Amino acid sequence: MYAPARPLAASIMNGKAALKFSEPLQLLVNASRTPRSRTCMSCVSAYHQTKTPTRQFSSTSRAQLREVFPEPDTPNIKTTPPAWHHPVYTEDQMKSILVAHRNPKDWTDRIALGMLKFFRWGMDTATGYTHDEKQVSKSTGPRKGWFAMNERKWLVRFLFLESVAGVPGMVAASIRHLNSMRRLKRDNGWIETLLEEAYNERMHLLTFLKMAEPGRFMKFMILGAQGVFYNGFFLAYLISPRICHRFVGYLEEEAVLTYTRVLKDLDAGKLPQWEKLEAPEIAVRYWNMPEDHRTMRDLLMYIRADEAKHREVNHTLGNLEQKVDPNPFVSEYKDDTKPHPSKGIENIKPLGWDRKEVI
Repeated sequence: MYAPARPLAASIMNGKAALKFSEPLQLLVNASRTPRSRTCMSCVSAYHQTKTPTRQFSSTSRAQLREVFPEPDTPNIKTTPPAWHHPVYTEDQMKSILVAHRNPKDWTDRIALGMLKFFRWGMDTATGYTHDEKQVSKSTGPRKGWFAMNERKWLVRFLFLESVAGVPGMVAASIRHLNSMRRLKRDNGWIETLLEEAYNERMHLLTFLKMAEPGRFMKFMILGAQGVFYNGFFLAYLISPRICHRFVGYLEEEAVLTYTRVLKDLDAGKLPQWEKLEAPEIAVRYWNMPEDHRTMRDLLMYIRADEAKHREVNHTLGNLEQKVDPNPFVSEYKDDTKPHPSKGIENIKPLGWDRKEVI
């Protein structure tokens, strides 16, 4: 008889491309596994002050390690700031983010939701993940622990998801850019918001890459998934931009739910290696994280708020006339006293803004 299949995450962790924590995080892992070892947070902090490069899931020996993406050593340029500065999020605003679902209202919404469920099923099956906590506790026999998440499996899922999450915004922006030049008409502000969304998702990926770097197998999986998704989404956007924006809106609903669950696991003590882990420096600079709010939990709160913003943006764009309506998130309003869409999350609407509210 054939052995039962295991989730992709288990294969990644047990193979040559197994997930390995970066050195500071590995110090915590080893401390939790070895009773006699004693690892303090000052040791981890001292490690961060060195220039030793890190890599988290790779079979490369320590002597051959290199920085994932080191800053270029140029004689004249000191630093290159981001083109899009991230809006400031307050702690109360991030705590107010809620899990929400927009019920489909017509056949286009149902198509988008059906596509989302299909892709989520494939991803969940491959990475051994489910939102259903009852299913986690019921798994027994060979499947026992299949859906139980830990730090390693969360990082595998985050890296894979964020590697393709920046595709929709870039595809939509490029198509609208070419369409504007071809039709000799303005785009009314959509391109900038879509590019900024793609940039934001890429920053999520770069942040997690400071904690874990894929080995060859995972890089191959990312390459294949990105190639298929990019071309598929490109064709779909040519056919129906509205369905595509609704699809991304539903996708971001799942992202908010995923990050809400990992925060719940962290608060419940199920992820002990992250309880005192500090956010990478790239995250501190990008989100302008306050001095006393730079933990792993704070980082996840910022990312969840970003995903909630993408959820609002795409559900709103899915409600508009694709060729004529201006982008409400960068528009100036005649009555600025009324709540309206913005780049921040101060007036965020989980299910998006209706067209009559903004146009």
